[in-house]
Amino acid sequence: MNVMRILLVEDNEELASLILKKLRSVDFSVDLVADASDARAALKTIQYSALILDLGLPDEDGLGILNTLRANDDPLPVLILTARGSVDNRVTGLGAGADDYLVKPFALEELTARLSALLRRPGELLGRSMKLGNLVFDVGGRQVFIGGAPHSFLARELALLELFLRRTGRVLPRKLVEDQIFGLSSEVGSNAIEVSIHRLRKTLADAGANIAIHTVRGVGYIIAEEVN
Repeated sequence: MNVMRILLVEDNEELASLILKKLRSVDFSVDLVADASDARAALKTIQYSALILDLGLPDEDGLGILNTLRANDDPLPVLILTARGSVDNRVTGLGAGADDYLVKPFALEELTARLSALLRRPGELLGRSMKLGNLVFDVGGRQVFIGGAPHSFLARELALLELFLRRTGRVLPRKLVEDQIFGLSSEVGSNAIEVSIHRLRKTLADAGANIAIHTVRGVGYIIAEEVN
């Protein structure tokens, strides 16, 4: 499971299904909506890592969503996915604040590569590896090394760990953990987050990691190196 959560806005059911299958096969967490209204609602509710945006939506031009994001100084990476392939269309989309522009038809491998490139750009998601204490997280290889030795983590543990490491030194609100780790369609039990974090803590301790996840009562969680 990849902590990078993507919003896909695409009204073509067949194409949307293909994109979902491809992105999920490489461990992206993806929410799908088919119109601008649902897209706006999702963007208000969830903190996404990137937006894949079709322009020809049934209720509104997708550029309207992009314009709203940029008017609010929202830096969310946006990849436009559209049949509008003229130079003028590309200039308009990029000029409105899109980070990339992919014309239909396209290869799913190219979409995945472009999305991955967006998520490696400077900002919160930067980095091919992250280090805290004696732990190194290889983002590209989806591997964790503790004291130089590789250790296995369950998919949800890996997603949680990445989420914490990308926000080292900052309190991670419980709501953000819920939004990022559990999808819109997931049923989140009252203690699901606590159970997941408990398991991650145990896995880290059993592996000899000198880092710990602390609970900040009434707020959320924070990860830190344990200094003897």
